[in-house]
Order: sequence, then structure tokens, then C-alpha cells
Amino acid sequence: MPRPIEALVHTGALAANLGRARAAAPDARVFAVVKADAYGHGIERAYEGLRGADGFALLDPAEAERVRALGWRGPVLLLEGVFEPRDLELCSRLGLWHVVHRAEQIDWLAAHKTQVPHRVFLKMNSGMNRLGFMPGAFRSAWARLSALPQVDEITLMTHFSDADGPRGIAHQVAAFEAATLDLPGERSLSNSAAALRHGLRSDWVRAGILLYGSAPDHPEHDIATWGLAPTMTLRTRLLATQDLQPGDTVGYASTYRTERPLRIGIAACGYADGYPRHAGTGTPVLVDGARCATVGRVSMDMLAIDLSAAPTAGPGAEVTLWGEGPGGSHLPIDEIAQAAGTIGYELMCALARRVPVRVVD
Repeated sequence: MPRPIEALVHTGALAANLGRARAAAPDARVFAVVKADAYGHGIERAYEGLRGADGFALLDPAEAERVRALGWRGPVLLLEGVFEPRDLELCSRLGLWHVVHRAEQIDWLAAHKTQVPHRVFLKMNSGMNRLGFMPGAFRSAWARLSALPQVDEITLMTHFSDADGPRGIAHQVAAFEAATLDLPGERSLSNSAAALRHGLRSDWVRAGILLYGSAPDHPEHDIATWGLAPTMTLRTRLLATQDLQPGDTVGYASTYRTERPLRIGIAACGYADGYPRHAGTGTPVLVDGARCATVGRVSMDMLAIDLSAAPTAGPGAEVTLWGEGPGGSHLPIDEIAQAAGTIGYELMCALARRVPVRVVD
């Protein structure tokens, strides 16, 4: 039989979370952001749950081809725009929308031969300081684009740096509104955090992490606060148990030493599966639905679990690393991420290729 670890993608939860995005921005159309292979879920696996979106947004032109191959005929937006002039040929052929965030992309459009003008999203750097035209240069970029016969409609967009934190978005909204005053065109402003926390109105919401059952502002809020459902489950089984005495150690470097008699379970999951090696002792895990915790270092293929809360569990017991557990139990991915000093996004995207993935509704 194969190694017992597997990941599950819950299409029903994806659809429910998409509904939550619509509820947070009832007057907006919603892009389902499927960059990074749908945040590690797989575009093809996530598609059924997200096909109710108004459009898909991603980075790689190859991912755009995959979305079109699935039969999607609606909007597909390249969030970083084109990377070289020949990418515009693909945009023309597949009807892709694309972001313009630097002057060279306007030059490439001016030289591009197309029978169908392109829909572009002109991006402002309102304070994130990654991509986009500075506010003082934004209007001239808009004027250049609007004069091109290769360009049809221009949507104005920006991206928030602090929508999930105490600084908030007011300073960026003010910069955006001042620079775009009286400019025509739709607006695309809110990411997941802005949609859930700030209720900002715009024509297009770019829903990312909220679709995948992770709270964008954890630990201030969890997925229960926002009414989100886990969309990925990583689960395995116990391979063995060990009965330890006080003073015994567990795992590489003996970083954990028992202070009392302790029964531990060894689960078939490690950092080669995408589980974070830096998740230390005390990281939550479910064993047959009971909340337990890891002990010692995570190794390449295995991790150790304190079975005090699951005293009858033995080899073959179900272990939920994150997501939906047996009997209606669940373990939010954000809790594991917090224990590892990272965010749920990284854990989803780090799921290893050797882990079998199955789609469930």
C-alpha cells in the first residue's frame, strides 16, 4: 500500500469562501486569484469550486493558458503584466487582460500589432513600493495608454501594504484618489484583507487568501471570525508508538526531553512533504480528532506527537496536520503557521509534489 499521507482539496469550501468574498463586497465583481498554482491547491483542482467568480487573476502566462484550457471564457488578468513583448501575442490570442506597471510595458503595447484592443489595468504605487507608477507619474502613464489604438478600456488599480494591520489603508486610499481624481475607468483596490476588514468599495475585488480558508489578519482574527472554511486538508496516519520514561529524549539533537512517563506517536509526515521543519514542540495536531501537539524536531519523513489527549490511539490512527479532521473536527492552517513563525499562504504553497492530492466536494 502507498505511504498514508495525502492532501484533500475541498471544492465546496472554495465555493463557500467565494460566496463570503461576494458578501464582503456586494457591489463588486470578484477576481479569484489563482497565482502560485491556486495557492498550492492546483488550478485544475480548484477550478470547480471557483468557477463562480467573475474572473481569474494570476501571474504566469502559462497559468493563464491552463485556465483557458479548462473552458473558462471570462476575464483572466495577469497581475504582473507581461514580462516581454512577445507575451502580448498570447494576450491577443487568449483575450487576456494585463496589468501595466512600468513605462516599458507601454512601449511594448505601442509596438504591438493586434486587431483587438487590449483591456489593461494601470497600477499605481500608492505606498506598497513594489510595482506601479508613482502618483506623480500616474496621469501621464494613463494619457499615454489612452492614446494607443492597441488599448481599449483602462482600469485603475493599486495594492495595499497594511490592509491586515493597524496602519490600515487610509493613507494609500487618499494617495490613489488624489492621483486618479476625474480619471475615467473602473477601479480595482481591495485584496482579501481590505475586503474583509475595511469594506472599501471598488469595481473589482482581488480575492486571494480568503478563498483558501486562511485569515489574512491572523492571529488578530481567525477563519471562524470571517466565516471561512478550510479548503485544504493534510492528513496522514500513525506509523508507530513509543512509551517513554522521564528523561528520555525525542528526535534529532534531543531537543525535547520528557519530564514524566509519556506515550508518543510517530506520524508519516515531515518537511519533505511540506510540513514546516521549524514548527517546534507544541504545534497543534489532531489524532483521531483529538487535539494533541508535536514534540521534538520535525524530520524529513516523520514527526512525533504527544498522545496524552488520545491515549487509545495506535498505529493507523488518523492524524490531521491541518484542515478537516474526523467527527467534524478541524484545525486551521493558520495555527500551524503561527507555531512555525510563518503564514498560512506559505504552508499551502509548500505542499510537496510527493504528497498525493485528492479533490473532494
